[in-house]
Amino acid sequence: MSVFTVVTDAALSDWLKQYNLQLVAFQGIAAGVTNTNYFVDTQHGRYVLTLFETLRLDELPFYLELMSHLARHGVACPAPLLDQQDRLASMLAGRPACLVSCLTGRDIETPNPAQCRAVGDMLATLHRAAGTFKLSTVNPRGPAWWNQAAPTLYPLLTSAEAASLREEIAFQASHRTSHLPRGVIHADLFKDNVLMAGDAIAGFIDFYYACNDVLLYDVAIAVNDWARRPDGQIDPALARAFLAGYQAVRPLEAAERELWPVMLRAAALRFWVSRLLDLHFPMEGALTYTKDPGVFHTLLAAHRARQDFWL
Repeated sequence: MSVFTVVTDAALSDWLKQYNLQLVAFQGIAAGVTNTNYFVDTQHGRYVLTLFETLRLDELPFYLELMSHLARHGVACPAPLLDQQDRLASMLAGRPACLVSCLTGRDIETPNPAQCRAVGDMLATLHRAAGTFKLSTVNPRGPAWWNQAAPTLYPLLTSAEAASLREEIAFQASHRTSHLPRGVIHADLFKDNVLMAGDAIAGFIDFYYACNDVLLYDVAIAVNDWARRPDGQIDPALARAFLAGYQAVRPLEAAERELWPVMLRAAALRFWVSRLLDLHFPMEGALTYTKDPGVFHTLLAAHRARQDFWL
């Protein structure tokens, strides 16, 4: 969530008429790296405006209808608003845009075990609820993507980093995961994409990497962030709490337990590569935020040496 596209007061005021809303104030949201986001205050309350920097208008129904589906099935998440023409999105400032409800709560930097358990529980609830969702889309940042991205990165890395990247891509290619349970995944459930109200979930946000993929991969992505300490190592108590919360709703199958170490490494690889791309090939924006790729290189090395996987 960054500001790449600047919206004027006049353009936003005119666009909001489609929702019978009057603009009071708005401000950009700096966190994140992909889309442009604003808090929008109106006479009927606060909403979140998203302008999509890479997705086309015709690609948005999957994400917006997914959020609507999940909100109706007990998952705490924003609900997209329909305009007067029953559209979930339309063009604003040359970008596809949508308006969603603004949730209470706040993101946290240092979670406790109770909060990790609650997030694990809600993630499993999401996976269950999405089982009846009719639309689907492929993961745009899976193995094909990191194989394509790697050659552009190798010349920019140290020899040790390049060797590490080559080794991990080869390792992932040697493991088959197509037999694992699949469905809709959030694919980006970091701490800054969850709003907490104390130890309770106020809402999951930023569903714009959601896709159909291996459910266990989604769990690994979340554990890699929620249970990671500031030194880059995984806190066993936080990891076990997250996994206990998840399995209270959807117990892992034997095949998932067997491939859990591989999924943790795949999740670390995915975000190491994406952060390297953001660092070396940044998008231009008025208010942007780039994250350190080294965090996930360190985590990947730790997973390679790990013996205890908390299951």
